[in-house]
Amino acid sequence: MHIVGQSNSEAQQTKPGRQTKPAQQAKPGRQAQQAPQTAGRPVFLVVAAAVFVSNLDLFIVNVALPAMGRHFPGSTLASLSWVLNGYAIVFAALLVPAGRLADRIGHRTGFLVGLALFTLSSALCALAPGVGALVAARLLQAVGAALLMPTSLALLLAATAPERRAGAVRAWASIGGIAAGLGPVVGGLLVEADWRWVFLVNLPVGLAALLAGLRVLPRTPRPEAGPLPDLTGALLLTAAIAALAVGLVKSDAWGWSSPRVIGSLLAAAALTGWFLRRSARHPAPVVELPLLRVPVFAAANATALLFTVAFAGMLLTSVLWCQQVWGYSALRTGLAIAPGPLLVPPIALAAGPLLRRLGHGRTAAAGLVLFAAGIAWWLLTVRPAPGYAAELLPGMLLTGAGVGLTLPTLIGAAAGALPPTRFATGSAVTTMARQIGAVVGVAVVVSVLGTPHGAPQALDAFRHGWLAVLVATASALVAALLLVAAQRRAGQH
Repeated sequence: MHIVGQSNSEAQQTKPGRQTKPAQQAKPGRQAQQAPQTAGRPVFLVVAAAVFVSNLDLFIVNVALPAMGRHFPGSTLASLSWVLNGYAIVFAALLVPAGRLADRIGHRTGFLVGLALFTLSSALCALAPGVGALVAARLLQAVGAALLMPTSLALLLAATAPERRAGAVRAWASIGGIAAGLGPVVGGLLVEADWRWVFLVNLPVGLAALLAGLRVLPRTPRPEAGPLPDLTGALLLTAAIAALAVGLVKSDAWGWSSPRVIGSLLAAAALTGWFLRRSARHPAPVVELPLLRVPVFAAANATALLFTVAFAGMLLTSVLWCQQVWGYSALRTGLAIAPGPLLVPPIALAAGPLLRRLGHGRTAAAGLVLFAAGIAWWLLTVRPAPGYAAELLPGMLLTGAGVGLTLPTLIGAAAGALPPTRFATGSAVTTMARQIGAVVGVAVVVSVLGTPHGAPQALDAFRHGWLAVLVATASALVAALLLVAAQRRAGQH
């Protein structure tokens, strides 16, 4: 409530200023608008390059997962899932502390340090001699990504005129869609040479963005000079998500009723409670609980979390189905998956009129219906004998259209609910919610798929996986309807 009040007070102070000193404030106002427009393009290019490689990494690694399994003898889907989940867990836990740290040391410094760490750890991933070393390098890579992602949006918004910020947010979100579209194909091409190239490809882009960023990134104000972020809280959140993931991933091997699975899930619940209690009392918590009392922000983030559970499940099942059941190569898998992600950027950019007519909640709900239709298509049509054009492709197009309508809309709704002084922290909370959703989505798929033997068992296992994705999508749709109600109460469209 304090945040909303702060935003309103700022708005109230603007009008008297214009009335009392119109002649004196006209020029500075025009200059303040012109400077961001002039600086915005080079800043956007640097930010786009960094966000692009960090998003590209997700889709490339998904495609490369089976190749990693062949390279490391004795590895299983459960062990390899930590290449994805270890990254996502650390990323989720450190996003908000990283955003707070950037508020303290400066967004420019935080972004450059994060990009340098991400680039260095990408090289360490490529040099990893085993799954354990690869997961460790991925954890370090996640620390770098946690620094660069929230600061990237904060820098972009600082260099963009206020009336253009909504478009800037959508363009920033669309970078992930472009990376998603290119990622499967690029990943397939790189894996054909060697899976290590999926990490080495980050090096030239990261180095170029670092050199350019040193020259063009603005030095933004430091709104916070208080206590350091709550690192103990970040560790509690990391342990909570990890315990949940362990319980889900190991449920097939240990059994749902085993003491270890039940203990993991109970530990996750207890650690989450401890984390929330600490966040309520700490002066610089991982999550500012008052942010979650802003109804539009809370509903948008809940929808984003649940939708990302479905999205992560969809992506992993697609890759595994193509390579393990249909016998596609990594390149052919990338080409098969690419049409869906390639739809995301144009649909996200063209969704403006629909968003103005329907509002954020209804637009997201429409995207979720399309996404669910794509998963249902696979559930009803896909068979062990390859039939790409009639079976997989229609579902990829429907899910891609759904992502394009849903994800940028939810990011925009969350960002629009907060004042500029909380852009970095707020965007970090949103990205954190999505990463937690990704961890749960991957863990659920690994749990449901297990280790089926033979085409009939594989078909049954993947159908169960797609049913789980549909359940997550339906839950996200309920949350989107809550977003509609929250925006109506807030007087938004």
